[in-house]
Amino acid sequence: MSRKKASKSDRPPRLNRKFYERELARLQFELVKWQYWIKHNDMRVMVTFDGRDAAGKGGTIKRIMAPLQPRDIRLVALGKPSDREQTQWYFQRYVTHLPAGGEIVLFDRSWYNRATVERVMGFCSDRQYWDFLRDAPNFERLLINDGIILLKYWLSVDDDEQERRFQARAANPARRWKLSPIDIEGRNRWVEYTRAKDAMIEHTDIPECRWRQVNSNDKRRLRLNVIRDMLAAIPYENVIPGPTTLLDVPPQAEYMSRPPRDTHYLVKDYYADRVSR
Repeated sequence: MSRKKASKSDRPPRLNRKFYERELARLQFELVKWQYWIKHNDMRVMVTFDGRDAAGKGGTIKRIMAPLQPRDIRLVALGKPSDREQTQWYFQRYVTHLPAGGEIVLFDRSWYNRATVERVMGFCSDRQYWDFLRDAPNFERLLINDGIILLKYWLSVDDDEQERRFQARAANPARRWKLSPIDIEGRNRWVEYTRAKDAMIEHTDIPECRWRQVNSNDKRRLRLNVIRDMLAAIPYENVIPGPTTLLDVPPQAEYMSRPPRDTHYLVKDYYADRVSR
């Protein structure tokens, strides 16, 4: 089985930047309303982002989190399991990050690593793999039955676009950290990843929690489409508090005995000679 090359002619043109920025700003304000509604109703929300390397998970999560109250939204991006974690129930280290009331938790890669990365790279046994495909739907039903709202996204990127992003990372010292040895090895296993993804979808796309698959060849379209889908998945109303009237500040007592500034460490203004224009 060979890699199937994507046809660029089948792709929609890249979204106009000005339109993208306007629409992103509009949707980010809707996300603020969305978060207020979740907080107001004490909802527990989990959103997982999985997909091939360089599919755009991190950038999408960044745009979602940017306008939101950080106390009520958390990002979970787990690294390689420790020796101790490897002896635990597989889902155990994810359970510790479940949301509390009024909280949103975003997973940059989730428990589905077992069905994709671990399967393709041989980091789990056949038994562990098949046990996971059997157990994952039951695990998710437990979460949903307890009242957690779970949205799971799979970001799909074509092989030529993934390769372009890999090459850009390799050429840019500031982004080279995003190209891991696992990513590099994954370039040689495109077909194996495709098989693993198809098997995963077949076994875990359950009615209670469908896989929400989204094309990520154009990162602008990806971000807007994911945000709109999230907003549509949890209907909300505008419960943002009204304007706050600030009263006049009452008279303050004089404070004349402050310590001298030269006893403090003051950060130098490195741009003192720069003038705004």
